[in-house]
Amino acid sequence: MQRAVALGTARLLPDVDRPRARLLTLDGTPQSYVDPDDPAHLEFEYARRLGHVVDTAAAPGLPLDVLHLGGGALALPRYVAATRPGSRQRVVEIDGPLLELIAEELPWQGPGVHVDAVVGDAREALAAAPDGSADLVLADVFGGSRVPAHLTTVEFVREAARVLRPGGLYAANLADGPPLDFARAQAATVRAVLPEVCLMAEPSVLRGRRFGNVVLVGSTRPLAAADLARRLAADPFPARVVDGDALERFAGAAAPVTDAAARPSPEPPEGAFTLS
Repeated sequence: MQRAVALGTARLLPDVDRPRARLLTLDGTPQSYVDPDDPAHLEFEYARRLGHVVDTAAAPGLPLDVLHLGGGALALPRYVAATRPGSRQRVVEIDGPLLELIAEELPWQGPGVHVDAVVGDAREALAAAPDGSADLVLADVFGGSRVPAHLTTVEFVREAARVLRPGGLYAANLADGPPLDFARAQAATVRAVLPEVCLMAEPSVLRGRRFGNVVLVGSTRPLAAADLARRLAADPFPARVVDGDALERFAGAAAPVTDAAARPSPEPPEGAFTLS
């Protein structure tokens, strides 16, 4: 299945190991992986890390109110619906034709599934969200293979903090490579707004050996860093949690990013994410 959408050419590719599963790519860059027969399955490692954030946000099975910035094929909303039945979720996706394609080919609605998917800009939707209306704000927004500049700033994180209920969690999927200047600045940016912050990434990414995903988590309450570390250690591609003094050292002298100085995440090296 291939179709032109607003931001490029979308393809839904089958998986020989899972009969109804599909990989969504946009101009060759993997965006989402969904198995309608197993919505709790998260194929991508960064998605598993965001799933761990969902798992540690509250007691197991407790419904949550979640604002998803970035939709793709709605892998994370499906995961939340499967693991926390009754959760109320809103998904904001800027590419309307892509959302239509997913609704046709990989519909997400079902009994007990409360997911409202709308077309819009993530920053604008966040600004319009009511104060204290979400337990989780999950940002997974890429323009192609880069995080848009206006979603990387102190002002953006302040809006996310405003929308969160007391003790709620903000999590963002980012991407960076050596020398990790973008990730360091993003750590400083989230720390400028939320007092409790941790970072999750594979050791090879943290050591600056390759380009890859970095997940940042922030809250006004202490994070479940030890629980996250145990979950990450059991993943097929284990990752590390960086928090406390280690996160302070990681951020170093990096300054928080403001709207006036914002830049998108770095262009990945050729072949970092694209499929041949």
